[in-house]
Amino acid sequence: MKINNFLVFSLSLVLILGVARSFDYHEKELESEEGLQGMYERWRNHHQVTEKSPERFNVFKGNVQMIHNHNKQNKPYKLKVNQFASMTKREFIDTYADSKLSHYNQLYKSRDNKMLKSSYGDIDINTLPKRMDWREHNAVTPPKSQGQCGSCYAFAAIGAVEGINAIRTGELVTLSEQMIMDCDTTGKTNGCGGGLVCGVYDWARDHWGIATNASYPYVGIKETCLGCKFGKFLVIVDGNEDLTRHDEEAHLKAAAHQPVGISMDPGGDGFMFYSEGIYTGPCGLEIQHAMLIVGYDEDPDGTKYWIVKNSWGEGWGEGGYIRMVRGLPMEEGICAMYSQSNICLKSPETKNFYAP
Repeated sequence: MKINNFLVFSLSLVLILGVARSFDYHEKELESEEGLQGMYERWRNHHQVTEKSPERFNVFKGNVQMIHNHNKQNKPYKLKVNQFASMTKREFIDTYADSKLSHYNQLYKSRDNKMLKSSYGDIDINTLPKRMDWREHNAVTPPKSQGQCGSCYAFAAIGAVEGINAIRTGELVTLSEQMIMDCDTTGKTNGCGGGLVCGVYDWARDHWGIATNASYPYVGIKETCLGCKFGKFLVIVDGNEDLTRHDEEAHLKAAAHQPVGISMDPGGDGFMFYSEGIYTGPCGLEIQHAMLIVGYDEDPDGTKYWIVKNSWGEGWGEGGYIRMVRGLPMEEGICAMYSQSNICLKSPETKNFYAP
């Protein structure tokens, strides 16, 4: 009778939750191996995961318990059992969050930008708007998914190009990450092997600009660069500018004027399972993953935060976004997010390319 009742309970959950976008569970399922096994099967079906093994089940159980225990605590952010629940943290970072940014930074970023002068450096911080959300100004495209490819640098950079182009022209256009992956041979980016956010801006400045995603769609693997995919419209940029390292004020001034590409440590407490709220870590200091600041705000209790666009699809976080705490007494910022940041430069006089 106990088994039959549990099967009825599990079937009810499937019927109730199967139509929901996010995967959910009942605490009762965590009380037995049988319940966890049924939850694992539901999760596999929900996320269409074909791989199944005792090892994957072990990882799943450990992640579910960690998520459940975290959510019972009084923390300002919640986690969820998402599509990554059968992966270890190391597997996850290797697959989705390692653009080898520190490696490329050592190879190509020889200067110390601690004292660089920013385009926005002379602005009085007290004159900045209290909040900014570039999504509300038609300067941010919907979150995308990089897939199982170390191309987060391209998504962060292209998001920044999309943003500054929309700000300068009034037209929001979804642009191509795949063009960078296929066509950049400078060494600053390497397809799914990672690269520098600033390398994308430099390549776009020195070559043809950036094609639209409609012309040159994303496939998630490095392929041959094909000029026939460039199309009749290319966004032209003027290069990039580094923000002062470990300087929250410099980031705030820049984000008040345009989206900002950042590098950070994605191995923080539960980061891969983030669901909602203001993420406060704890985090490490190893910059591996690139994302895009698209705004800032504070919640009713006065906690200040960044609005950050990720490239793990709309099913992760708050519709593909994460709110990350700001205003902490740590110069590198939460998850080392002030360690290597850039803005894309585009003058109002820099015209895009339109083929006849």
